[in-house]
Amino acid sequence: MGEENKKNILPVKSDVIFRLFFADERNVEFLISFLQSALDLPADDYDEIEIADPHLLREYPGDKLGIIDVKLRTKTKKIIHIEIQLSVTPELKNRIVFYEAKLITEQIGSGDSYAAVNRVVSIVIADGKLIKDKDKENPCYHHRFTLYDRVADVEFTDLLEVHTLELMKLPPAADGTALYDWAKFIAANSEEELKVIAERNQTVSRAVVKLRELSADERARDLYERREKERRDTAMFLRDAETSKAFAIAKNMLKRGRHIDEVMEDTGLTREEVEGLR
Repeated sequence: MGEENKKNILPVKSDVIFRLFFADERNVEFLISFLQSALDLPADDYDEIEIADPHLLREYPGDKLGIIDVKLRTKTKKIIHIEIQLSVTPELKNRIVFYEAKLITEQIGSGDSYAAVNRVVSIVIADGKLIKDKDKENPCYHHRFTLYDRVADVEFTDLLEVHTLELMKLPPAADGTALYDWAKFIAANSEEELKVIAERNQTVSRAVVKLRELSADERARDLYERREKERRDTAMFLRDAETSKAFAIAKNMLKRGRHIDEVMEDTGLTREEVEGLR
């Protein structure tokens, strides 16, 4: 494969590409393999997979792309929700719990029995540090959270279940699990990385071929580039807002006679920027 294609492989950790790849009925083999590597569910649960998308991927000119994720139901009506988060924010954990609760409550209508509530499992794939590890030297990249009593060592229920997969915590060397291979597939930024995984995992090897095909699709590339532009625009807006806020704080501090070094420390502005405000 030429150098140009090596550079142009579309990253699976982009939420747009993740959905286009894993929510494609033609790729259900890879979706099931990934789920089996992460979740402890009966094998026959995957005999029937219904893929649904609760968010819209808008495609007409000038429209804004919605939030992208994958939602599916298994044969026994378990609900599995997968989402990619490229940036970890302080409120992300609260949002995850809110989504879990919403996926529970939307199952119940007026007069329905609570027995109708099916298990909800969320898989949150983060390209950042979401969970604080006790062992910083050997961080755990995969966690499973339920309603659990740590003192009595007993689980209240598995009706709500959250899995976290932190790509930044993947060790350099393979640990022999299929989950590691899929996580590396999602985290890969180059053909070289994908080739290494493909050589040790036949299913992922077939997935790499499909990813190459997706990367050559003009519609997929257009959606990815638009998503990246939106991400850059949002980041620029937030940076500008933070900078404006810092300048306003610095002005007030200078008016109150605070020392320039203190202003720099509190606002993060440079000496030249603070002196310019004077």
